[in-house]
This record gives sequence, structure tokens and C-alpha cells, in this order.
Amino acid sequence: MERQKKEIGFWMALLPLVIMILVMLITVVGLGQGPHMPLILGTTAAALVTWRSGFTWKDIEEMMYKGIRLALPAVVIIMLVGLTIGAWMGGGIVATMIYYGLQIITPSWFLVAIAIICAIVSLAIGSSWSTMGTIGVAGMGIGLSMGIPAGMVAGAIISGAYFGDKMSPLSDTTNLASGLTGTDLFEHIKHMLFTTIPGLLIALGVYAFLGKRFANGETSLDQIAQTAAVLQDSFLITPFLLLVPLAVIVMVALKIPAIPALIVGIILGFLSQIFVQGGSVAGAIEALQSGYSIETGNEMVDALFNGGGLDSMMYTVSMTIVAMTFGGILEFSGMLKALMDQLLKVVKSTSSLIASTIGACVLTNASCSEQYISIVVPARMFSKAYKEKGLNSKNLSRALEDGGTLTSVFIPWNTCGVFILGTLGVSVVQFGPYAILNFIVPIISILYAMTGFSIVKMTEDEKLAYENEKDLELQEN
Repeated sequence: MERQKKEIGFWMALLPLVIMILVMLITVVGLGQGPHMPLILGTTAAALVTWRSGFTWKDIEEMMYKGIRLALPAVVIIMLVGLTIGAWMGGGIVATMIYYGLQIITPSWFLVAIAIICAIVSLAIGSSWSTMGTIGVAGMGIGLSMGIPAGMVAGAIISGAYFGDKMSPLSDTTNLASGLTGTDLFEHIKHMLFTTIPGLLIALGVYAFLGKRFANGETSLDQIAQTAAVLQDSFLITPFLLLVPLAVIVMVALKIPAIPALIVGIILGFLSQIFVQGGSVAGAIEALQSGYSIETGNEMVDALFNGGGLDSMMYTVSMTIVAMTFGGILEFSGMLKALMDQLLKVVKSTSSLIASTIGACVLTNASCSEQYISIVVPARMFSKAYKEKGLNSKNLSRALEDGGTLTSVFIPWNTCGVFILGTLGVSVVQFGPYAILNFIVPIISILYAMTGFSIVKMTEDEKLAYENEKDLELQEN
């Protein structure tokens, strides 16, 4: 006998989310454990609510599988980044980038410089993850060698990487936000300049201020010299190795997809370990699988260079899969829609609409643990509300990126937060206060909504097209 399915109400939809967040706080904050178990418990609670509402177990399984399928491209990138780090560690590529970085960047301007470098690279390749997994790893080594706290370094790297991810026409989130809202891609990017450029300038100003404390520090200079000497003793440093990351950047800039570009980078790193560093084939394979291993006697260098490889990313991969089972049930059972519909009831003005959109993106990042869903779901839920208020679609597309793309890093159990922990080795608690761009841009966006600055209304032609669209819907119904 087929079960009678019924719509899930707001309070029942809220229950799994509350359970997950409460258990997450107890487990992660109170007990210092990972986020996997709270998400599994949240998934169980969501499955029970869904089953109680008339769905079959087969339906619930399919919801989980749909959620996982959404994350599969991210899972592939995560694994390739792990391989890239292992190959580039073993091939001396990361060591070379760190060595030359120590020669040309002063401690006082390092945070500014690394943010700008990451912004340029991410703008060119359209991927914050690839930027953090390559340039970001080297940047962590340079910053730590200069005696700069890991949280500050990671915050600057993240701010730069997400600037490019948000503004690049090659970025998947940029194309997703513009496509879902029916906004021209370059109109979308131009509209984001109003919030993102001030955000970047504020971030760079803060990094310049923070960097002053590291100027002319004897300890920093001694540490830099010592680190450079250890790198020279442990690796063959040559500028030719810089061609490897340059090749990856150029390939992606030429619109070669990220996956084949990263594979080329992995192969070049693998060959560098054998033919440039003089390593064995077995050692190069081991670096790809379980990470590179080295003992230099320098505690900081050993901590930095013992890592990478496919195995190092399995925590992140499992976290992504678990998170997406939870997100899949919330999304495809209608629970997330029930939560969003309740949010839309309190929207009375343009400012509250944009603030609600950003809030919904943050909520989705926290509940579904995936950046892409934080753009997809609010885009579907809020599209009609923007049209009803006579607002151009570019307002929605900008709010989606300001609230969804950027805030994903602040959720420890979101795939972005977990990726950063696995790649840069820094937790949300450490880097959160220093990821200036990521939290200042949503604030700027809400302030603009309150003042009306850069809020674009529909043209008369757009209003007429929307009225015709509504008339067609009425005729069909």
C-alpha cells in the first residue's frame, strides 16, 4: 500500500536543523570532536521526519543520493588537490615558491601581498579551492616562516582566493548565480563590483595595519634566513620549477577545465620529484597516496612539508558525502522550502528582502553544508519576490554571491570550511576574524539595501515582460 505523502510544515522542518546544530555545538565546541557524527544524527532526524510525512525509505535514499551527486564534482577536485599538494611537495615546487617568496616579500607587507596574489590567480583560474591548494599552501609556508600567526595568513589567503572566485567569469559559482537568475554574466560581475571592491580595499587596509607589527623584527628575519637555508639543503631550488604552477594557471586561464589542468600539474610534480629532486618512483607514488615525508630537523619545515596526498583528503571527502546526505533530504523533501517560505513572510521592503536573501544563503550554508545549494535554493525561492518588487535580477544574483559564496568558509562543517582545514591546516576559529573580505562584503550588501545605493529597478520593458509571464501562467493554470 502506497503511503500518503504530506507537505512538511515549518516546525517539523526546523526540528532536524535544531537537533543537528545543538549536537554540533556540543560535539565540536564542547568535546573538540569532528562534525561527522552530528551531521549523521541530523540526517537520521531528517529521515525520520520525512518518513513520518509519508515518504518511503526508497524516496529518502534517493534524496540522499541526489545530494551526494551534487557534491561529486567537488569531491573530485578535493582528491586532485590532495594529489597536487603531495606531488608539488615532493617535486620541490612548493619549496621553490616559498624560497623565492621569502626573498622578495617583506614581513610587513606579506599579508597584503599574498591576498593580492591569491586574488589575481583566482581571478585568472576561477577557483578558490585550486588557488588555496597551490598558491595558498606555499603562502602558509612563507607566512609562518616570517613568524606571522597561521590564522592571519590563512585569512589573507582566503580573502584573496574568494575575491577571484566571486568575480571571475570562469568561476562556477559566478556562472551559477547569473544563470539561475537569468542575469547576463558580465552584468552580474559589474554589479558585484559595488560590494566586492570596497570589501577588498577594507581587507587590504586591515592587512597593511596588521603587518606593521612584523616590520623589522629580528626574530622574523632570523627565522626567514634559517628557513631558506633548510629549504636549500633539503630541495634543489630552481626557478624552472615555477613553470609548473604557471602552466596550470595558464591552462585554466585558456579555459581548459580545472580537472585536466590539475592532472597536468600532478604529472609535472611527480616527474619533478624523480628527475629534479632525484627521488625514486616508489617515493613519488607514495607522496601521491599518503603524502610527502621529510625530516630536516627544523620543526616548522617538517610540519609544513610532511603532508598532502590522497589520504590526507579522505576526511574532507567523507565530510562532504555525509553533509550532502543531510542537505539532500532537507532540499528534496521540501523541508528547506518550508523554512524559506516562512522567511519570505517577514519580507516587507527591498532592504528586508535583500537581507533575507543573504540570511537564507547563510542558513543554507549551515544546514546543507554546501556552497552550491546556498545559491541554488535561495535563487529559486526569492526570484518571484524580487520581480514582484520591481527589482532587476542582478540584485538577486549579487545577494546570492555576497551571502552564499563568501560565507561558506565560516561554517566548520560546510565543505568549504572543511576543505580549508584539510588544505591550509587552519580551523574556522583561527582564520575567521581575519577572512575580512568574506564577512565585510555581506555587511556592505545589507547597508546598500538599507540606503538604496546601487539597487537597480526593472526597466519598463522588463516589467512588461514579467506581466506577460504572469498572464501566461494564469492561462496555463
